Amino acid sequence: MSAAANSDTESWLRLALVKGLTNAGLRKLLAEYGPPEQVMGARHAEVSRVVPNDVASAVVSGGNAEGAQHALAWLADSSNHVVTLGDSDYPQLLLQSVDPPPVLYVKGRLDLLNHSALAIVGSRNATVQGMNNATEFAHALSDGGLTIVSGLALGVDAAAHRGGLAGSSSSLAVVGTGLDVVYPARNRALAHELAERGVLISEFPLGTPAINTNFPRRNRIISGISLGCLVVEAALQSGSLITARLANEQGREVFALPGSIHSALAKGCHRLIKQGAKLVDSANDILEELKLAPTAAGHTLAPPALEASARQLLTALGYEPCSLETLCERTGRSTEAITSALLMLELEGLIENLPGGRYQRTR
Repeated sequence: MSAAANSDTESWLRLALVKGLTNAGLRKLLAEYGPPEQVMGARHAEVSRVVPNDVASAVVSGGNAEGAQHALAWLADSSNHVVTLGDSDYPQLLLQSVDPPPVLYVKGRLDLLNHSALAIVGSRNATVQGMNNATEFAHALSDGGLTIVSGLALGVDAAAHRGGLAGSSSSLAVVGTGLDVVYPARNRALAHELAERGVLISEFPLGTPAINTNFPRRNRIISGISLGCLVVEAALQSGSLITARLANEQGREVFALPGSIHSALAKGCHRLIKQGAKLVDSANDILEELKLAPTAAGHTLAPPALEASARQLLTALGYEPCSLETLCERTGRSTEAITSALLMLELEGLIENLPGGRYQRTR
């Protein structure tokens, strides 16, 4: 970082880190007085017409110098960046949204900030099938030219990031903490992989812990940086529906995967489809809608070779949750034979054992 760039970055950080200064307030100050250096050089009486009196006092006294120095020390790592509204690296799609963060903390590949992207979101408590779908769609869409955006949560988010990283266009995580905090801790290895081969971004200052209200706020960035949003599994009260609503309000495409009418995790997707979201059952549906070239692989993984008896059992299972007793009735086979075949299918990752002694396909 050059001395001039370092000086500009420090001014942005000093101003952005002023306690009580909102995004909207900061943007108003920039519009009124120009770059941060000029904002902090304005008179108190002028600044206090735009922001509260105590905030104005902090601004004209030079902003948050201590916080800025902490962030500058973090920038000594070449993989860490601060991107501001005045930078060419700032995501241009996000710039067009209603509430673009004046400052973004970035760890990883800057080039991905303006790469064509698609958000994939869904339940933290996703089924095995839901996570497989998220991974497979993300992999195919990444190979189709879309960087996969999600929120680093457990479940669908994590599965989507892994699929994106496996493809050619990588993945971008928008987190609800400072970038020196990994949340949830179970995704620490994934966060490190994203930092090395993808990118993580946050609007929150370094050291910001996991605060509930911050996670819905980051959803507007997930949708704002993306061309569209795919919801994989979501209950009716899911935070993923917030992201889908924001995407719709921002003029982005909204896609949803249908599911079983008996599954609570499909009800959110079904509601979105009723409200106008595009039903998709392959990655090519999304690529074609976004006018990108379809991929040969679509989203389907090649199934493993199965014995005839196992294939027969999968056919009998269908695509709805099913009990052991029902499978015995449908196939005419003994409990022992069915149990053995179910175990083999579960080990192959083709079915999952649900609560209540029921089974369901995962692909």
